Amino acid sequence: MMKVYLDNNATTMVDPEVKSAMDPYFTEIYGNPNSLHDFGTACHPALRKAMDHLYEAIGARDEDDIVVTSSATESNNWVLKGVYFDLIKDGEKDHIITTEVEHPSVTATCRWLEEQGVRVTYLPVNSDGVVEAHTVRDFITDKTALVSVMWANNETGAIFPVEQIAEICKEKGVLFHTDGVQAIGKIPVDVIKAGVDFMSFSAHKFHGPKGVGGLYIRNGHPLTSLLHGGEHMGGRRSGTLNVPGIVGMGKAIELADYYLRFEEQNVRRLRDKLEDAILELPDIYSVGPRENRTPNTILVSVRGVEGEAMLWDLNRAGIAASTGSACASEDLEANPIMTAVGADSELAHTAVRLSLSRFTTEEEIDYTIEAFKKAVERLRAISSSYAYLPESMKEKQ
Repeated sequence: MMKVYLDNNATTMVDPEVKSAMDPYFTEIYGNPNSLHDFGTACHPALRKAMDHLYEAIGARDEDDIVVTSSATESNNWVLKGVYFDLIKDGEKDHIITTEVEHPSVTATCRWLEEQGVRVTYLPVNSDGVVEAHTVRDFITDKTALVSVMWANNETGAIFPVEQIAEICKEKGVLFHTDGVQAIGKIPVDVIKAGVDFMSFSAHKFHGPKGVGGLYIRNGHPLTSLLHGGEHMGGRRSGTLNVPGIVGMGKAIELADYYLRFEEQNVRRLRDKLEDAILELPDIYSVGPRENRTPNTILVSVRGVEGEAMLWDLNRAGIAASTGSACASEDLEANPIMTAVGADSELAHTAVRLSLSRFTTEEEIDYTIEAFKKAVERLRAISSSYAYLPESMKEKQ
């Protein structure tokens, strides 16, 4: 049985080159970089090189800050809570705008902020799963402190109009944050061209190690720190530096930048091949136009087949995928993206996400196509909801 990993939007394999770059900093060059002795200062050249790669890959300038964090979850929390303390808690602002389809680290933080008295607007998406820029404009008021909209969606791969949103925020004098986790390594990311004030990212999404991420801060903008206790990262984020993690993230983003053309051509070709084959089956719904999606991502719903059942069959065939569906019951949680784009209650429980990487092979895609078709056939044969579906609804979506 072949093993196929198609859950790369959840996490990615560490590139062997990244692991090799990290290895010396566990047992050979292991000093605390804030120490003054040679064991500590020996880390400095590798840290500088890694930070240079981060700046270069996202187009940041010397006057901008990139602060290393433990994850994009920390970075997202930091921006939202920092803006709360800086502009809302004792200031004249009281409003934050985000979307219905953000990562839980954004939405859960916004729910917490609401408990502190912050007004939060959760913008709807259109049928392609994208928040349109004019919608953001419509909801900005003179009380709005921050707009937080992801660059690319983790479920659908849909690319959001961050440049247009950033321009609107600039016109209105509102700070703009984007969660760039699903964009880096898949599409070109230039924070200066995009005009964002803050951008979060995480190394393990682009073949780097887990437990290390970052926050881009335009022009050193003031932002109350989330962690206190030292002068690390210029005093912005306390905690002894994760030297192997930073080295690994720097190498990973260097390679991710190098392989962007490969992502656009080779990974997209394999993604399209897989999606075309899936859509040959009847009653399959795919979210979002391909031209406005990251080149590695497919989110499909198979009418009559609950998402978790589909994952079970795929897993038995050695294929890793994912779903936002908790259960087929309408009383329990449906995939939030499917609900947001207006899918009916049954389809909202049948979403399956397939996400490729630059390590995905043609043979793996061919194997997945056959396994997917077999799973659909088996599960529909025992699906009461599909058996009683009116023939008029049994059409290719």
